Amino acid sequence: MIRIYNTLSREKEIFKAITPKKVNMYVCGPTVYNYIHIGNARSAIAFDVVRRYLEYRGYDVKYVSNFTDVDDKIINRAREEGVDEMTIANKYATAFDEDTLPLNIRPASVRSRATEVIPDIITFVQDLVTKGYAYESQGDVYFRAKKFHGYGILAHQDLAEMEANAAGRLNDEEMTRKEDPIDFAVWKASHSEEEISWQSPWGKGRPGWHIECSVMSQKYLANTLDIHGGGIDLAFPHHTNEMAQSEARTGQKFVNYWMHNGFVNVNNEKMSKSLGNFTTLHDMLANYDDPMTIRYFLATTQYRRPINYSSETLEQARGALDRIRTGYRNLLFRMDNAVVGSDSTIEDEIKQHVRDFEFAMDDDFNTPNALASVFELVTLANTYTDENEVKKATAELLLESISTMMGIFGVDGLADRSELTTEQKSLLEARVVARQMHNFELSDQLRNQLRDLGISVEDTATGQRWKHER
Repeated sequence: MIRIYNTLSREKEIFKAITPKKVNMYVCGPTVYNYIHIGNARSAIAFDVVRRYLEYRGYDVKYVSNFTDVDDKIINRAREEGVDEMTIANKYATAFDEDTLPLNIRPASVRSRATEVIPDIITFVQDLVTKGYAYESQGDVYFRAKKFHGYGILAHQDLAEMEANAAGRLNDEEMTRKEDPIDFAVWKASHSEEEISWQSPWGKGRPGWHIECSVMSQKYLANTLDIHGGGIDLAFPHHTNEMAQSEARTGQKFVNYWMHNGFVNVNNEKMSKSLGNFTTLHDMLANYDDPMTIRYFLATTQYRRPINYSSETLEQARGALDRIRTGYRNLLFRMDNAVVGSDSTIEDEIKQHVRDFEFAMDDDFNTPNALASVFELVTLANTYTDENEVKKATAELLLESISTMMGIFGVDGLADRSELTTEQKSLLEARVVARQMHNFELSDQLRNQLRDLGISVEDTATGQRWKHER
């Protein structure tokens, strides 16, 4: 029985899908005007883990996400570089796919772009105007926030405080266009022939930021979603406005479970360009040799908790992942001389750790507690590896359990990160023969040669083991 913390209720609630064993899930994607930063990557990984675990539990998950490819940031970036907006959007949408691939983030079932649904957006806005929830003003169209009962409830914000804060951010021109300071734009008038725009009943313009996610989620999923996810910074105003305009249009509940992941801090400070600690995933991948360590680091903190990123915490993650890899590979070596049969006592212990893993993940995807079960299995693998006799069926169950759990975290490649070269294989085989002949001087020479080729060798009571060095 899975329980999910719902931002709307601020409580863990038992998850019940609208359609049995099917999940409609929408997660906000990036605005494609730059390489995504580590916070974007954290959100993508967090909800990839949620998706993977739901699938592990037998759900058919339809996962929809978006690219915001029309926005002030994109327009400004295009002006800076002297190109059109779509050139910028296409460049960084492609970069997103290239940078998330090494982190083993599964592609969305549907990855829609705002510019692909402009007719749907215009229809949506027209419906809001017809229902009296939106109004046109000098080519802009604004949503009447106060007309929607419960506006701000998702972010648990006071309406009067929101109104005061909004008024403080508006200039005189914006104040004259709006009926109320907290009203928000669902359609923006074009003020330049050079800006990207589309013809609409209100003149040439483009969609507001919030409207696109309402349109895409309802177009590709349903009026009511099982899960809507994103960073905690999106709870207000983005998700608050999505909720208001969606429910105003359909008269139905928009989302059953609102999920928000925590921030990524850098060296214990909030990441920002002004502090000089803005870290893009693109740069991280260029400067770090093991993408799976980055994946492990971002996947194994409980999604609602903040993460502190630093070179030290990333190296700690590398060390932890290496312990898992080593335990897995050492047992894998024993499969060469495993005997037919099984050990019921060991298998019962394995199954209990799997149940503990599931219990943790069922509790709002508690990855740290689930990871503790993985390390219990790794400890068991290390102990079993050193036994005089290893039963094949039991070893296979242990290896499969570790691999499955780490697969839910999205961490692959436990067996090894690359194949041996012909030279490496020959030296390893020659070293086995040298030790059998008690030629330990040659054995040591071969070990040194292997080390120069990036292979470290360990001699154990059950034979020679090797692994790739970084």
